[in-house]
Amino acid sequence: MIKRGPWTTLKEEVRYETPWISVSHHDILDPSGQQGIYGVVHFKNLAIGVVPLDADLNTWIVGQYRYPVQAYSWEIPEGGGDRNIPPQASAERELREEAGIVAARWTEILRMDLSNSASDEEVVLYVAQDLTFFEPEPDHNEELALRKLPFSELYAMVTSGAIRDSLTVAAVLRVQLMLIEGTLLL
Repeated sequence: MIKRGPWTTLKEEVRYETPWISVSHHDILDPSGQQGIYGVVHFKNLAIGVVPLDADLNTWIVGQYRYPVQAYSWEIPEGGGDRNIPPQASAERELREEAGIVAARWTEILRMDLSNSASDEEVVLYVAQDLTFFEPEPDHNEELALRKLPFSELYAMVTSGAIRDSLTVAAVLRVQLMLIEGTLLL
């Protein structure tokens, strides 16, 4: 038996596993003492996202087909980061691979739990500035499109619902708030 706050785990068994996730079945006692079950999706990597911003407040987004939701999605450069290395190192890699951008200045803007009722997925979001440009180098299994646009246009796409990716929505809203508050150095 393992106590987890007011919950007690009686038994835990991994039922499914890939290189990216595992799904476990938990026999539990809930806070009222009743027996029950709980399914937990464990993410083996951190989720990482980057809003690149140039001096004129332009940004870059990546378009790709997302298999789980069966839809094309425009997003900030994002991906997975090894939990054993600093998140910024993973963010730097993702930005270089997906957008061909290297940044001299990095600001961590937000950490979130993405779906804490069923998973332990964590995200770390950044703004990248003082940009240098190269050719993108996407992974072999990525078919990406790259688009430059004013940050204000990306913000409008988020607020209109045209962009639904959670990392992009959270990062863009946070950057907009920082711009309004004057807490993001330009």
